[in-house]
Amino acid sequence: MRIARFVTDAEPSYGLVTGGEGEETIIELNGDPFYQGIQQTETTHRLEDVRLVAPIIPRSKLIGVGRNYADHVKEMGGEIPVSPLLFLIPNTAVVGPNEPVTLPSFSEEVSYEAELAVVIGRICKDVPVERVPEVVFGYTVANDLTARDAQRTDGQWARAKGFDGSTPLGPWIETDLDPEGLRISGRLNGETVQDGSTSEMIFGVAELIAYISQAFTLLPGDVILTGTPAGVGLLGSGDRFEADIEGIGTLVNHFRN
Repeated sequence: MRIARFVTDAEPSYGLVTGGEGEETIIELNGDPFYQGIQQTETTHRLEDVRLVAPIIPRSKLIGVGRNYADHVKEMGGEIPVSPLLFLIPNTAVVGPNEPVTLPSFSEEVSYEAELAVVIGRICKDVPVERVPEVVFGYTVANDLTARDAQRTDGQWARAKGFDGSTPLGPWIETDLDPEGLRISGRLNGETVQDGSTSEMIFGVAELIAYISQAFTLLPGDVILTGTPAGVGLLGSGDRFEADIEGIGTLVNHFRN
C-alpha cells in the first residue's frame, strides 16, 4: 500500500494512493494510520487535485546513518566504518515532495544525497534482526541534504545535517516492499548523478534497525535514513533534484537561496 499525507483546503489528512501512474486516486483515511490502523473513508480525490506533503513528520526523531555505501566512503576520502555511524536530525528538517528548499545562509556547499528511508510502525527496543519486519511500517524516499563546509568545521553533524529543510521525504510510504536490491538514483537538473543499489549497503536495513534499537527506543513514525550511494555533489539556487527508489517512486524538490 502507498500511504500519503495530503492537503486540499484543510488540515493534512492521510490517504491511500491507488491506481497506475497518471491515473492515481487517493482514498482519505480516518485518523492516523500509525495509531488507528488503515481505516478507509468514502472520500476520494484525484491525486492531481491534492497537494502531497511529507508522508510523516516524526513525533520523536529521525536517525541518519553515515558512510553506509563503500563507494560513497571512497569518494569522500573516509574509511569504511566498523559499526554504523549514527546521527540525529530534528523533525523541523522535514519537508515534503515538490516543496522548495531554501539553502542555508551559513553554507556555500550543500550537497544532495538520495536515500532509502525506513518508517517505524510500532514502539520497540532491542529488536532481534529476524524480527525487524514486525516493527517496520514502510519505506519512503529521502534526500539527506548536507552542508559540507559546516560538516568539516563543526565536528558534530547537527548543523550540517539538521538545518531547516535538510530532509525532504516523499512522495509517500510504501508498506509492501522488500528493501534488498532496490535501485536508488538521483538526477540533478535531469542528469543522472547517482545510480546505485541498496544491495551495496555496508549495513543492511535489518542490521541497522537492530543496532539502532539497542540505543534508542523507537516509536511509531520514527524515520531512519540508511545512507547514500556514490555520486554526491553540490546544489545551487534554481536546481531541481529528483531522488528515485525502485518500488516507491520519485521525490522532487527545487532549491533557492
